Amino acid sequence: IFKNSFPCFRFHTFISFLPAMKLFCFSIRSLFCLSLLLISILFSNAKDKPLNLLLITVDDMSCDSVGVYGCELEGTTPTMDRLASQSLRFEHAHVTVGNCNPCRNVMFSGLISHNNKVEGFYKVTDPGWPHMVDLLQGAGYYAGIHGKVSHSSPYQPYAWDDDLTISPSGKKAHIKDAKAYGESTSRGIENAGEAGKPFFLSINISDPHKPFWSEVRGGGEDPYVPSRIYNAEEVPVPGFLFEDPEVREELALYYSSVRRADDCLNEVLKALRKSGQWENTMIVFLSDHGMPLPFAKTQLYHHSTRTPLMVRLPGTTKAGKLESRHMVSVLDLLPTVLDSLGVPKPKRLDGRSFLPLLRGEKQENRDYVIKEYNENAGRSRDPMRAIQSKTHLYLFNPWSNGERIFATATNGTVTCKRMIKLSEEDEEMNKRLELYRFRVPEELYQVNRDPDCLENLIDYASQEKAKIKLQASLEEWLEKTNDPILECFRKRDDPEFVEAYIQKLEEEANARRIKNKPSSKPKKEK
Repeated sequence: IFKNSFPCFRFHTFISFLPAMKLFCFSIRSLFCLSLLLISILFSNAKDKPLNLLLITVDDMSCDSVGVYGCELEGTTPTMDRLASQSLRFEHAHVTVGNCNPCRNVMFSGLISHNNKVEGFYKVTDPGWPHMVDLLQGAGYYAGIHGKVSHSSPYQPYAWDDDLTISPSGKKAHIKDAKAYGESTSRGIENAGEAGKPFFLSINISDPHKPFWSEVRGGGEDPYVPSRIYNAEEVPVPGFLFEDPEVREELALYYSSVRRADDCLNEVLKALRKSGQWENTMIVFLSDHGMPLPFAKTQLYHHSTRTPLMVRLPGTTKAGKLESRHMVSVLDLLPTVLDSLGVPKPKRLDGRSFLPLLRGEKQENRDYVIKEYNENAGRSRDPMRAIQSKTHLYLFNPWSNGERIFATATNGTVTCKRMIKLSEEDEEMNKRLELYRFRVPEELYQVNRDPDCLENLIDYASQEKAKIKLQASLEEWLEKTNDPILECFRKRDDPEFVEAYIQKLEEEANARRIKNKPSSKPKKEK
């Protein structure tokens, strides 16, 4: 009987357990759905969490001093090379001018110099445009800066949340101290965390700006030793300079200072990784312009403005990819950053976002970059305009009249002094010195073959088509941006008109200099 009834017993037993099984299955299904919901919420929160911004600059470093950009000297920039392997690297990126204050204000405004009003090294108290600081603080960001504080805004003090160059004890960090850059980065990230805000840090490394490694102001030994020191025999001499033992000695100090800049960058990136914010931080790295030697700094030549731009945007850029199809400018940096962070852009911009390039997409009308120079720290007005494509560079130098000497920031260098000395007996060197001092009204170089800009092709019939095309594009830009030099450019073949225009600018600069000159304190009576 048991044998015959067993199947029936099993069936009834199964039936009796059905409600419990249904409840169990429902619980498993509910738990699974709840887990998916929690994962979805966590992912959504991570996705919606604002990205931080770490904007890092080095000072006065040529693009080809970086290993991945073809430096002939081994080991100059191991940290920069590693960052390039983690970022999107731009082959054709340029700043707009080869001097610091104007360049940095273009970067922070998205406006060319004549529109942001910071054309030199004087304060502009009514710029009429929002700074990157204003825009990101308005979006809820903490904003801190280390280094180049007075050169990073139209006037001072500006509304940074913290000048991280100054420690909590009130002591100012030394501009050549690599450890200080890491400490400032850590402190800025901590300050932002305590405020419950995403961070925007502008970390501006002083090297390889002069004084170079071992050149201590006031004398004494340099305590901030690079991790590698180069000697005069091993360094390459740029094609726009010349072979000379003393020039080599100065270049050895420059390249050692490049290595120290790399040491500083290493400390900054270590601090970011240690903070746990690496995967939630947009990193932008570049140099503000070329090396502080003749024909690079305070100029608009190819090596004056080409910059080693690297961008790491988590979830967007492909690590180690080289972007070589398009030309981009520091003028485009502000709108690109804002688009990347999801922050609204101001309506008035001269630059445009290259976020599509960060995504690996194509972008139209990126065939050239515009450059603009007006004056240097000495406040001599020597206006220049330039346009560069991948193949050619055209320069317009209306100040050049054969008599006026260009006020460049590199006159005090050993290299410049050697050029002057050697020109006394070397005719070719004398011609080079004459160009350095007096220039010519127009220049044209085929930079894809002559990146050192040694052969001026302005009068070559074979280059007429390229010249006319660049001149037309430049004129279109001058008109579009309301550049006051436009009429002078259109009448560039009229020397009297051009000279009158330059003299007018010089008078205005002199009047401003007198107006801004501090009044002398009255002498105390004895």
